[in-house]
Amino acid sequence: MSALRCTILGLAAALIAGSAPHAMAQTAQQRAACQGDAKKLCQGVAPGGGRILECLAKQKGSLSEPCKAVVEAQGK
Repeated sequence: MSALRCTILGLAAALIAGSAPHAMAQTAQQRAACQGDAKKLCQGVAPGGGRILECLAKQKGSLSEPCKAVVEAQGK
């Protein structure tokens, strides 16, 4: 599996899992909203356990508006 595909799948899993017990499941559209931001801003972050979502939340000021909405919807 390519590194890019692993990153995208990891991002999807991280966004779905979130880090809060009440994290809502993400739609494909919501996951897609953050793929570019995650690749650019969280490239070295290992997927899983909500780490990518946490990384994105720490950089809210640099996020695209669609991704910012997804992160905020997750309570970050």
